[in-house]
Amino acid sequence: MTALSARHESDAAAGLWTAGYDGVVVATLDRPPANALNRALLLAMTALFRDRGQGDPAPIVITGAGARFFCAGGDIKEADGAAADPVEDRMRGFHNLLVAMERYPAPVIAAVNGDCVGGGVEYALFADVVLAAPHARFGFPEIRHGLLPADKGIQRLVRLIGTRPARDLLLNGELVGAEQAARWGLVDAIIEPDRLVEEALGRAREAGRRAPVLYAALKQAVNDYDDAVDQRRAELTLAKAASWFNDPVARGLREGWRQARASSQPSDEGARAPNSTPHSGR
Repeated sequence: MTALSARHESDAAAGLWTAGYDGVVVATLDRPPANALNRALLLAMTALFRDRGQGDPAPIVITGAGARFFCAGGDIKEADGAAADPVEDRMRGFHNLLVAMERYPAPVIAAVNGDCVGGGVEYALFADVVLAAPHARFGFPEIRHGLLPADKGIQRLVRLIGTRPARDLLLNGELVGAEQAARWGLVDAIIEPDRLVEEALGRAREAGRRAPVLYAALKQAVNDYDDAVDQRRAELTLAKAASWFNDPVARGLREGWRQARASSQPSDEGARAPNSTPHSGR
């Protein structure tokens, strides 16, 4: 791993670690056991892209702590309450994160070190390049768990891989391996785990050497974002959240999933074996 620069920051309470590596920021999700996204982590991630997007933004590599999970999606505990407001807040927060990532003017490279599920896939979708370890799996199991992806993430998935593969992922709820994800265009390259973050850093540096104004302009043209469209996507996401939250079938699926996860939490430290990310020695 490249020598760590003097700049090393973290938001341990939220589960986000950042470190500078020769002009590239590595942002690591670290919320055991599965790097699941709660509202505090979403806020920290959104602030990362918004704050660093000002002035002279550096390339960013996003990854997950450990060898088992990149990101397991939303934190099921936030969908357990009796009130829909917390869920709506989290859905709005996730939409805001995707908007901030889409508009980040510098390169964003995803180093998917393990399972990339639900909101984790959406998070990876808004990177410019997605690299994955061979054992990584991808999918949207929300239909089996009484949840719903953000509308903005669904639309990006359809644009990226096409309607039929997207429909397969969303309506079947099954996970696919890295090779299938690569065939669909969800993954750009499969890299061995011990080289994954190094490769992401190398690609981030290479992209960062290109003319930043041109890179930002081309990225904006490709992403083709629009304030009015984003507002409609947010409203659709919140409207759908209001409908599925209190649906008895969806509630039953969430409760069953929550109980299953509670009984199958990793019991050994091997499930959290470190990858080559910058938070060792904390």
